[in-house]
Amino acid sequence: MATNLAIDTDLLEEARGVGHLRTKRETVNLALKEFVNRRKQRGIIELFGSMDPDPGHDYKESRRR
Repeated sequence: MATNLAIDTDLLEEARGVGHLRTKRETVNLALKEFVNRRKQRGIIELFGSMDPDPGHDYKESRRR
């Protein structure tokens, strides 16, 4: 799927250099993947503390495995 975007060329080149990537396409794809992953992680972090712990769970038993 071809898409035309107006991207800051200096920023793109800096990202390409920092990531040690060969092409602009690799750079943009990696940046998008990292963006999506980070947003998913935020969603998971927001779940912490929102669920009640299982009173029957024995964390000491889990460590013995």
